[in-house]
Amino acid sequence: MKKALLCTLLTATATLTAFNGHAATIDLSSWTQEGDGNWILQSGNDTVLQTVNGQPTVFHSGTNSQGQSLSGEITVTTTSDDDFIGFVLGYNAGDLTNEDADYLLIDWKQGNQNVGGWGFGAEGLAISRVTDELYNLNAWDHETALGVEELQRATNLGSTGWDDNTTYSFDLIFTSSLVQVFVDDVLEISVTGSFSDGAFGFYNFSQPNVLYAGITSDVVDPPANVSAPATLGITLLGLFGLLARRISKH
Repeated sequence: MKKALLCTLLTATATLTAFNGHAATIDLSSWTQEGDGNWILQSGNDTVLQTVNGQPTVFHSGTNSQGQSLSGEITVTTTSDDDFIGFVLGYNAGDLTNEDADYLLIDWKQGNQNVGGWGFGAEGLAISRVTDELYNLNAWDHETALGVEELQRATNLGSTGWDDNTTYSFDLIFTSSLVQVFVDDVLEISVTGSFSDGAFGFYNFSQPNVLYAGITSDVVDPPANVSAPATLGITLLGLFGLLARRISKH
């Protein structure tokens, strides 16, 4: 019986280990820039700097990314502006000017700002669904009527902007039915729905000198399902306890 318990315990341990993937460094030299930006690849090819203060710009992988996670660090390396940094998920080439686009925009603004003709740009981190061209009028204030529908604001950072010259870690989980955004290991956004496949990408709007560094990816297996590892952990504890009681009797 002890031998059977040990075998079961080893099998469960191996299964639990399988959920803990090994993140792979992403070579950003194959990524593509679109829009009014200047994305400069840094040494090591896992870091990129966007230098232009202009209209929305995206730097994307060009490959479908559902079922994966993206991790790294983001830093605004200037004190000269207070606008948007962030990411796109499910992005396809040309979507910035696509009237039939369907992707997710995760953007983070440093400060509240009302610009005549553009509307009110709200401070904080949010996720929106983009279904039209993305440009200053709808990107600035998440204008639903113009194809940018805000889905959720962040739990803690929904009305809190990023700080100058401060490095934040990020983790994005992207599946067909769930998107999660972690900032400094804190879950800030978790939205469910039916999401189109497409690329990971970085996003800037009217914000220069933004550094995306140490970018890695991993497979979400099972997709965004934390219950499976948790259940296995409980199973392991139970098996350890049962084994300990049986050993103590002999």
